[in-house]
Amino acid sequence: MGASPARESRPLNDRVGIAVVFLCHDGCGRFVLAQRGVNARNEAGTWDIGGGALEVGEDVEQALRREIMEEYGAEVLDLDFLGYRDVHYDHAGVPMQHWISFDFCVRVRPEQVRIAEPHKFDDLGWFTLDSLPEPIYSRLPEFIDRHRDKIATVLSHRVPMSA
Repeated sequence: MGASPARESRPLNDRVGIAVVFLCHDGCGRFVLAQRGVNARNEAGTWDIGGGALEVGEDVEQALRREIMEEYGAEVLDLDFLGYRDVHYDHAGVPMQHWISFDFCVRVRPEQVRIAEPHKFDDLGWFTLDSLPEPIYSRLPEFIDRHRDKIATVLSHRVPMSA
């Protein structure tokens, strides 16, 4: 069964994508943010959590683990599903992208965390909900506001690093 002519003529950015978005934490109340570099797709210089698209044939958890390794060079120790969001990007008022974002809190070993994609990020830092750097990426407040209670619960649960 072929695609309809209307569907074939749609631009590539006129499709719904699936993404994993993650707040990586150390089990002691801190989480890592990356400063978007000059080569970032948008909003260079802002601080953001991690994320990326699912690849064909991947399940959500595989994509999550791959993206964390790609961005931070770290293995997943524990993960907590926060929920999902519909994320829409417009350009000059014209809808351009629509993503379904599966959002997670993920515990990693802080000593493993590094800039694994230097072409995308300029810096990494560890922060708390009360000590966010500036400027932050425009979508980060929405993520935090939507999941604040769950994030606070996960971050308040201290986990010994030997675990």
